[in-house]
Amino acid sequence: MLRFINTFFYTGLLRPAPGTWGSLAALAVGWGIERYLGFIPLVVATIAVTALGFYTVGEELRDRPGEDPSEIVIDEVAGQWLALLFPAAGFWMRDMPMVWPGAVAAFALFRLFDITKPWLVGRADRRGDAAGVMLDDLWAGLFAGLVTLVLAGLYHGVMLR
Repeated sequence: MLRFINTFFYTGLLRPAPGTWGSLAALAVGWGIERYLGFIPLVVATIAVTALGFYTVGEELRDRPGEDPSEIVIDEVAGQWLALLFPAAGFWMRDMPMVWPGAVAAFALFRLFDITKPWLVGRADRRGDAAGVMLDDLWAGLFAGLVTLVLAGLYHGVMLR
């Protein structure tokens, strides 16, 4: 069961780039949650998958300190859903479902921050423990969500004038 959860329904076993496949699967599921169930269920799902990820990654890596196996993508799911919360919140406040530019930007920026690992993302990644496996993606998701909002503000506030 740990493998099923940590690979996010085995998407982490896809090659090449399992992290990207896991993020893409997370995007599809998260966007579906937001579209058909709403913003609040996406918030609840993000909190739940984050808590679950800390537990299951900790269990799987208990006897393997310092490892971050590429097939573990539950961390990408948590980070991607965190990034999606930012554009989803904006659309929720306007009482409409999220449209593609916000979701695609959150995905692309999340992958950028997850791969390049700037600042706090890299620091969390270098922890070398199970918490670090989760934290680097949560930082990447936070940064991606914030930059998505900045880009949306620039586009809608400056470019459309």
